[in-house]
Amino acid sequence: MDYASSDAPVGSDAPASVPGPRGTDMLLPHSARGVKVVIVGGFGVGKTTMVGAVSEIPPLTTEETMTQAGVGIDHNPGAEGKNTTTVAMDFGRISINQELVLYLFGTPGQERFWFLWNGIFEGALGAVVLVDTRRIEVCFEVITRLEDRRVPFVVAVNTFPEAPQYPVEDLRAALALGESVPLVACDARDRASCRDALLSLMDYLHTLVAAQETA
Repeated sequence: MDYASSDAPVGSDAPASVPGPRGTDMLLPHSARGVKVVIVGGFGVGKTTMVGAVSEIPPLTTEETMTQAGVGIDHNPGAEGKNTTTVAMDFGRISINQELVLYLFGTPGQERFWFLWNGIFEGALGAVVLVDTRRIEVCFEVITRLEDRRVPFVVAVNTFPEAPQYPVEDLRAALALGESVPLVACDARDRASCRDALLSLMDYLHTLVAAQETA
């Protein structure tokens, strides 16, 4: 393994050559405002994939291999083929423009890790709820928790290739969503699609603030 040396050449007064940070790791401009956004959803709906696809920095993930220890404890209907799970959180970052930067926190999907949500949601401005139409029921409790915490959210339907497609009105009724809550399609593997879902959340938050100011 190669290491960058911090020693100056023997007999030389030249300062040590220390490699600088990568461009993606540079600090944000002083004028930029950081906003915390949470990516939530049931087990296996694509939260880790979304954070990794849209992040402009190498994402932090805490995925671990699922073992026999979870048999009888974890209930993952429809996602039996998934063999890894997030045990703490995912983290990424995306700059919307020079003034606005989103810090993305992906939550664990398995219920036994939901106690971590208390810390992850602290200070969050809003959330994106990822939905798999093959297993709509896994997001019911997620949406209820957001509503109880009064965290504004949008719903993004992850367009899995084999997932059934339903009219927007049917999905809204099945999820018991108010007419004002945005419901959008999203491919969690595609950066532009994930960015658009996040922009829909920003637009929704702006609408809520404008309505409060008007009131």
